[in-house]
Amino acid sequence: MKERIYCCIDLKSFFASVECVERGLDPFTTNLVVADPTRTDKSVCLAITPAMKELGIKNRCRVFEIPKNIEYIMAKPRMKLYMKKSAEIYSIYLQYIAKEDIHVYSIDEVFMDLTDYVKIYGKTAHQVAKMLIDRVYEKMGLCATIGIGTNLFLAKIALDITAKSSPDFMGYLDEEQFKRTIWHHKPITDIWNIGIGTARKLAEYGITDLYGVAHANEKMLYRLFGVNAELLIDHSKGIETCTIKDIQNYKTKHRSLSNSQILFEDYSYINAFTILKEMVENLVIEMVEKDLVADGIALGIGYGNRERSTSGGSTSIGGYTNSFNRIMKYFEDYYFKIVDRAEPIRKISVGLNNVVHEEYSTFDLFSSTEKQEKEKELLKTVVGIKKRYGKNALLKGTSYTDKSTGKERNKMVGGHASGEDE
Repeated sequence: MKERIYCCIDLKSFFASVECVERGLDPFTTNLVVADPTRTDKSVCLAITPAMKELGIKNRCRVFEIPKNIEYIMAKPRMKLYMKKSAEIYSIYLQYIAKEDIHVYSIDEVFMDLTDYVKIYGKTAHQVAKMLIDRVYEKMGLCATIGIGTNLFLAKIALDITAKSSPDFMGYLDEEQFKRTIWHHKPITDIWNIGIGTARKLAEYGITDLYGVAHANEKMLYRLFGVNAELLIDHSKGIETCTIKDIQNYKTKHRSLSNSQILFEDYSYINAFTILKEMVENLVIEMVEKDLVADGIALGIGYGNRERSTSGGSTSIGGYTNSFNRIMKYFEDYYFKIVDRAEPIRKISVGLNNVVHEEYSTFDLFSSTEKQEKEKELLKTVVGIKKRYGKNALLKGTSYTDKSTGKERNKMVGGHASGEDE
């Protein structure tokens, strides 16, 4: 089998760099943060410029954590602008690489299979990747970091760890180099897909780096992590069998709809319940609009106290439906079952599980079929009005209360300001 070569391209401080370029400023010399000035100083900075990182300020910090003696520009998020710029950059990539060989990982990060292009362009993988980011810089004024590897995992690790310390912001890893340079890297949470929870479990067994994982008892790892241990073990050895073609051919067996939001301030459990109802209603409206139904719910509650673990889980609702009243009753019961009423709430995540086409809908034997049909017709009317006149054209009374976030959220893209007045 032919050895493949991949690259992972990440646009440096994308949101902040876009804001600088729009202002004719250099992100490497300008102190700028992307954050909403209308929120409290506890709001998270979506991005900071490389110049601020050089001052020791952490990415994704909160506004109040920026030292008072540092002067900076605060740019309100403009998500529609960032999405437009991301699409323009993708179109540049397509001039050189076929879409079948590109996997868009996020708004500012892509994976590419460069295997065939090394021969096509008569260049090394480094030269092909540099050609791409040079074109982006020439046309967009945006800089990038690149990781190159013999599989997707190694390309990502080369990007996240190796490239950052490289003068040209490009890193390369094959399995042997991975073992020499990454095996003993700490903290282990720098490694893609290893979070704080996984790191804590490993630390209980004295494992603090990938070398420890690679030489650990595999039965113990499977006992700790179940089927996820297989990926962890492979990655500890620099192995990744998945290809971009595999990703593009993958089709999920189960579909879900989800949404989450970080609240503007700490909420009591009663006020947070109002937000929960707004979020569930939006998901149900989305289902009705797409003629879908679901047979399960998922709920996650994050607290203002960072030391407090989250509450959450999922449960079946006993049949497929897109009835708001029926689904909301399950969310309500589950919410008051799991929520810590003594802790201020800062994040809510909701989901609808096992989503399928409405032909699979089932009726609750204890509910009126006629009422469910009337509710569905009403929701379809709501969908039509919102499509024609905007999401805020029709709101419930609770959306006008002080603690409601519905009106503001409807003006956002991805939970952040769109940058356009609505």
